[in-house]
Amino acid sequence: QVQLVESGGGLVHTEDSLRLSCAASGGTFSAYSLAWFRQTPGKERESVARIARITRTTYYADSVKGRFTISRDNAKNTVYLQMDSLKPEDTAVYYCAARVDPYSSASSTAYDYWGQGTQVTVSS
Repeated sequence: QVQLVESGGGLVHTEDSLRLSCAASGGTFSAYSLAWFRQTPGKERESVARIARITRTTYYADSVKGRFTISRDNAKNTVYLQMDSLKPEDTAVYYCAARVDPYSSASSTAYDYWGQGTQVTVSS
């Protein structure tokens, strides 16, 4: 069973950048497909970016395409989310998630493990 811990959130201004990290422990990191989700109060958790286990194929929500980049470092057991040109509407709690499957998924119910979340706030 893998444990996930996010870090890197904070308060930034519009057009700033942040890099979120999610460190994994207790499992075989390379065995998981990974994703970043975000959630705001009263709304469902939405997929932001995801990366497949073997092919490392990446997918992005339309709202972040061209601004966010997901990557993974299996040697460091860490998945990253580089967020550039941040907008106030990116404000949310960001979660990383892992699933034991060669393919990633945009559905939150497809993931077996979750981190505790990290708050990202973008002020205008």
